[in-house]
Amino acid sequence: MNGDGDGDGGYPVGAVAKIAKVTVRTLHHYDEIGLLSPAGRTRAGYRRYVDADLDRLQQILFYRELGFALEEIAAILDDDSVSPSEHLRRQHALLTDRIRHLQELATAVEHAMEARRMGVQLTPEEKFEIFGEGYREEWEQEAEQRWGRTEAWAESQRRTGGYGKEDWQRIQGEMTALNTRLVEALTAGEPADGTVATDLAEEHRQHISRNFYDCTFTIHRGLGCLYVQDPRWTTTYEELAPGLAQWLHDAIVANADRRETA
Repeated sequence: MNGDGDGDGGYPVGAVAKIAKVTVRTLHHYDEIGLLSPAGRTRAGYRRYVDADLDRLQQILFYRELGFALEEIAAILDDDSVSPSEHLRRQHALLTDRIRHLQELATAVEHAMEARRMGVQLTPEEKFEIFGEGYREEWEQEAEQRWGRTEAWAESQRRTGGYGKEDWQRIQGEMTALNTRLVEALTAGEPADGTVATDLAEEHRQHISRNFYDCTFTIHRGLGCLYVQDPRWTTTYEELAPGLAQWLHDAIVANADRRETA
């Protein structure tokens, strides 16, 4: 992204939004959180971006496309020990890995399609038997609408497409046992950022990775937020033990922080 700007010295926010194919609101948000603050402003207070700002925006959008959280992108770009050349090498490696992963996903989707053609699915009766009376089939439709275009969804569909009733009973049994241990830890007064809690949070993440999809720490953090922001998830955990939803969220965050920096 290069150019000479405009007569006021720099690019106005609308022009930058058009060049980068993002919304003005997105640029305002990046400025508000300190991720991309324009180099200058007009006397009237309007933002003005220079070429260096556009270069940084290009970097932000690249990492965002690869699924990095905004706080992670800020940490990457603000690391003075990383040179521009190193950023390019890192991006090349990430893109190479993405291409490989997309090829794997294409194969996964083919397997999922084949599983559906073969009819490897649970009946509605089996779903209620395994997951309990609180299960709602519309949750599956909502999940597909929400995450259907993600890599994790495709991987989960590939794996679960081949699961039978015994597989689901095993998975549900593992989750019930883990929930029991979560309740015991909470009731015993274990701190959410302590070793016991974070180890249980890691088991929770590994359970998902083992049975459904590669649950990265970023994805796991997102699930933790879901447990306290979505009333249905919150109720599920609060019915097990008051305060469990928030405690599990905090344990997931603490576990991710601990293991990512280890």
